[in-house]
Amino acid sequence: MALEYVEVEGKVVAVLPGTMFRVELKNGHRVLAHISGKLRKNFIKFTVGDMVRLEISPQDVEKARITHRLRTALAPHNAPIRSFGPRRNG
Repeated sequence: MALEYVEVEGKVVAVLPGTMFRVELKNGHRVLAHISGKLRKNFIKFTVGDMVRLEISPQDVEKARITHRLRTALAPHNAPIRSFGPRRNG
């Protein structure tokens, strides 16, 4: 018997110790979420306000696993990735 998960989207509202996050779903329900192994392995960072995709088990709807960080439309896409300060000639 394979486990079935419900995929939902939510917004990170609090960063907790131990790579745990409080995520608010679109219906207002809040769950405690942890990062999946792929995201942890690739050092994907999360902060308050990030939109994420979650997997929730039907047996325990208070806990979830973050499987994907979604791109937000509020982020400026034309901003430089890194700033190395003013360039010096010489």
